[in-house]
Amino acid sequence: MKILKTITASLVLFMALGVNAQNDKDQKIINDANEAKEKLMTMEVGLDPFFTNSAGYVLFPNVGKGGFIIGGASGNGVVYENGEVVGMADLKKLSVGLQAGGQAITEVIFFETANDLEEFKKGEFEFSAEASAVALKSGVSVNAKYKDGVAVFALPKAGLMADASVGGQKFDYTPIMK
Repeated sequence: MKILKTITASLVLFMALGVNAQNDKDQKIINDANEAKEKLMTMEVGLDPFFTNSAGYVLFPNVGKGGFIIGGASGNGVVYENGEVVGMADLKKLSVGLQAGGQAITEVIFFETANDLEEFKKGEFEFSAEASAVALKSGVSVNAKYKDGVAVFALPKAGLMADASVGGQKFDYTPIMK
């Protein structure tokens, strides 16, 4: 009986530490996303209406892309609905074709309607092969529009890569328990 209590106590401690580790990781990603949003808002790239009027958005503060012929991208992000954090997301992309280099970017995906956001949250969302992001520089997003309920923007942070596509990206969504 004493061994069973020790195993149970160890298991509870292990699970509690795992939850805290996950929460710490999520909190860092949320902090990074908030910093990225502040930077985007101060850049005068015209994203204010998207942040204000969209049904929701997912902000990936640090997406790493790289490849030589075969490439990939990966990143963790935060899902916002009506300006509030509702979940976490991760992005994965595998691509084959003419590409070379490596790059770190911030990517933000805006959802025009609540239905568009729900499709993302259901895990039924991925970009078609020809989808691309608007590369952000001063004033560039003023004329940007939603396409199929989604608007995507990318801000290069570091590196150089000959690839501006987001096609083939797949996403996972995990709601935050409050």
